[in-house]
Amino acid sequence: MTRDPAAGSGVSAAAAALQERLADRRPSLALTMGSGLGGLAERIQDPLLIPYDVLPGWPRPTVAGHAGTAVSGWLGGVQVLGFGGRVHMYEGHEQERTAFYVRVLARLGVPVLFLSNAAGAINRSFAPGDLMLIADHINLMFRNPLIGPVESGEGRFPDMSDPYDPDMSDPYDPRLAEQVRLAAMELRIPVQEGVYAAVPGPSYETPAEIRMLDRLGADAVGMSTVPEVIAARASGIRCVAVSCLTNYAAGVSTEPLDHQEVLETGRRVAGDFQRLVTGSVQRIGALLEDAS
Repeated sequence: MTRDPAAGSGVSAAAAALQERLADRRPSLALTMGSGLGGLAERIQDPLLIPYDVLPGWPRPTVAGHAGTAVSGWLGGVQVLGFGGRVHMYEGHEQERTAFYVRVLARLGVPVLFLSNAAGAINRSFAPGDLMLIADHINLMFRNPLIGPVESGEGRFPDMSDPYDPDMSDPYDPRLAEQVRLAAMELRIPVQEGVYAAVPGPSYETPAEIRMLDRLGADAVGMSTVPEVIAARASGIRCVAVSCLTNYAAGVSTEPLDHQEVLETGRRVAGDFQRLVTGSVQRIGALLEDAS
């Protein structure tokens, strides 16, 4: 399916409306507060709440744990823009819609995107409740948000692998990832690292599919994040991402899978997750300041 020709104008209108709401605020980092991280909004100081409903063309999430509100303010001394929820392909959206907010960030000139998600653990040395820094991904959604006309400011064929470009490294920026590692060490929060496989959902994977993903090199599986990272890469936004491993993937455990488990595990580890993100944001902010 090709992209709607009006997509670019929709991004422009949403960006203009969001900038009007932000007024003189200029966030240097955006946060995607997915499942397990919604409570982070309460840590943001001097919060300015912006419901998605007031932003033209903004897709509304329908999944439990995704509030549907943006919040501007300061976290760890850094001016941030947090998104309380995202939309997914399984809600009936094409990937251009799941990546819509990333294109808005590009129009606003936000240089860094910190993503979070809930994922199932495939790697048997991982367990529910672990946090996993994403080192790379496998896109098994069989869609790409860049299909269609090239959006303003985006590259046609972005390189998803070059770690040597001084201006843009691979999609999960190693310099930002290092700040997460350092924050984790300082806060004494164990953090795993691995490859995230993205699938469309909404059904959970079969044991056979998990065995396939394991052989392909995936450590965790989820239903988001990759479209946003691809769009961010194309527009020059630097990314770092952390998964909250909320359950064992099918076949790794004999326990049945359900979304309530995802939410419950997210609540159980929310404190450490929020502390890790706050500490990481503080370090990333210092990194950006040193580079300016």
